[in-house]
Amino acid sequence: MTKLKMGMIGGGIDSFIGIVHRMAAVMDGHIELVCGAFSSTPERSRISGEQLGLPPERIYGDFREMIEKESRLPEEKRMDIVSIVTPNYLHYEPAQISLEHGFHVICDKPVTMTLDEARKLAKKTEDTGLVFALTHNYTGYPMVKQARYMVRSGALGKIRKVAVEYFQGWLNTKLEDTGHKQASWRADPKRSGKVLTMGDIGTHAENLAEYITGLKIESLCADLTSHVKGRILDDDGSMLIRYEGGATGTLLASQVATGEENNLRIKVYGDKGGIEWRQMSPNTLIVKWADRPTETFRTATPFAGFGKASQLASRIPAGHPEGFIEAFANIYKNFALTVLSKKEGKDPDPEWLDFPNVHDGVRGMAFIETVVESSQSEQKWVRMNN
Repeated sequence: MTKLKMGMIGGGIDSFIGIVHRMAAVMDGHIELVCGAFSSTPERSRISGEQLGLPPERIYGDFREMIEKESRLPEEKRMDIVSIVTPNYLHYEPAQISLEHGFHVICDKPVTMTLDEARKLAKKTEDTGLVFALTHNYTGYPMVKQARYMVRSGALGKIRKVAVEYFQGWLNTKLEDTGHKQASWRADPKRSGKVLTMGDIGTHAENLAEYITGLKIESLCADLTSHVKGRILDDDGSMLIRYEGGATGTLLASQVATGEENNLRIKVYGDKGGIEWRQMSPNTLIVKWADRPTETFRTATPFAGFGKASQLASRIPAGHPEGFIEAFANIYKNFALTVLSKKEGKDPDPEWLDFPNVHDGVRGMAFIETVVESSQSEQKWVRMNN
């Protein structure tokens, strides 16, 4: 089987998310790591590359060197795809340069620092015809795909209400002042952008709601707050949402919800039924009906009513927990199969195109900018325009 050769930008050995990306990328056997620029300094990049077992000539001091030198290698040796796992401010330039040199891209979210950058990246992706995936990993869970199938198939009827919340407690104190790596860049507007919590986890909630329902946000009324004294950016946010087609919703996101771990939850209600899914119990989907008892759907139990995408997203028999890394891997798998199809001159199967793309990234940046505008405005409703 042909494997795609991957180069990684960021994600050194002391990085949490870099390790997750590497495990997810190789899980299904379609991708192998061949090179990288793993850190902000050449020395740290070299140490990470050596510990990952890469040859010295494929460990680069920065992403520009990696992209330039890899592009000059013979096709059978050079990387095919670039995985970008850096802080937000280092998404746009590496992605843009990678596309310019003919490399497919898979990037962490949010896609860029600004909506203008996101639009430029979308245009570059379209102009090159290359594949761009965005790792909104929660869309990779089998039961999220099942929820999407039930909504899109009309099983729940016309959607009326969408309630999504994402609560964490890890920024309950001013952790960024202690030298904590993950907190320090997220709380720094020069590296994370206009928002902290709404960019870090609020965009996940926004993307999850639109992915499951297929409904786009039309307008919203938002309130952003910084509860921790001295923190520049938001650590808590609440909003009312109006979706296209008349559905209404709420979105709550907080990283100062004391005691919470990673409590992402979504509820969607139609005029025939509703669904509820929680990331901390990801193998279970609760389905509620107006005219019959509540049902519990479980991962890898393909009874009547299960969609094909949810079945394809499971790797092991029912009752064996599948979680965060497997959801990440489902995005990498579909991205890889799509790229491999294009390399062979074939159209990818429709199921393989089931991953967040650069246009989802544009939606995410439009969401962030609209939330900020609404929170700073005395106007109740602000229209979202991507």
